[in-house]
Amino acid sequence: MSGAEQQVRTVEVPGAVLAVHRPAGADGAHGTDGREPGLFVHGLGGSAGNWTALMGRLADRIDGEAVDLPGFGASGPPADGNLSVNGHVRAVIGYLEAAGRGPVHLFGNSLGGAVAVRLAALRPDLVRTLTLVSPALPELPPQRSAWPTGLLAVPGLPGLLSRLPAGTRGPEEAADDLLRLVYGDPDGLPAATRADAVAEYRRRLAVPHAMQALVGSARGIVSAYTERGDQALWRQAEQVRAPVLLVYGLRDKLVSYRSARRACAAFADARLLVLPESGHVAMMEHPEQVAREVRELLAARGR
Repeated sequence: MSGAEQQVRTVEVPGAVLAVHRPAGADGAHGTDGREPGLFVHGLGGSAGNWTALMGRLADRIDGEAVDLPGFGASGPPADGNLSVNGHVRAVIGYLEAAGRGPVHLFGNSLGGAVAVRLAALRPDLVRTLTLVSPALPELPPQRSAWPTGLLAVPGLPGLLSRLPAGTRGPEEAADDLLRLVYGDPDGLPAATRADAVAEYRRRLAVPHAMQALVGSARGIVSAYTERGDQALWRQAEQVRAPVLLVYGLRDKLVSYRSARRACAAFADARLLVLPESGHVAMMEHPEQVAREVRELLAARGR
């Protein structure tokens, strides 16, 4: 989302101050134009801008806002350093309560998907529907291509890596590695997308807390994978009663499609969209297809 396309405001919630993004010109009071509210939650290392394409394609049906989780995008780190899944859930619930926008159509990608599942289980009053794009639900063992991300959670390793010689690798090469990790067809990306990725990587390098947020949230995901009892994410998925759209890409290097079968069985009311050419961020790579399926979800719900 560029400044010309968005409005950004900050909202104080328990333990953090969040940056909340909405399309420019979308100032109508909630519910006055016939649309229903939506909230979009990004994944690990992402930001609200990850949802720009999908939000735009749903703008006639959903009054959408996208939030930067604590420590990411334009949001500062949490005051208490809590970057666990629970910490992020607390922040999103705090925002929904402060804004009075609930219940919302809730969207989550990756880490944001885990946050959305837990929120929907704990606070069903805040959720109308749930759209999960490659949600970070426990997958053991994880596929090999996801191991480097998981290694961020190993105590001391990120600090060691930061002290290693960088060689000739610059922001362009690092951004290219990230694009290859999350997109199904990185070689087919427009030049503008690559330029935006490089600019975002440079911006993060200048943010003192960026690595802390990335590492802390990665540890939060790993910790959530090992939780048992009522806090287990799969058990919480079984408690969700809102209609759920599950979106998986067959080229996803971080969340395997094999999780889709378990997810379809866990949620009480679920539909599945499988995109053969998509990677981990289908809402960015194939927003038209995802938007079409969201519209069908809304139609089935009676909108």
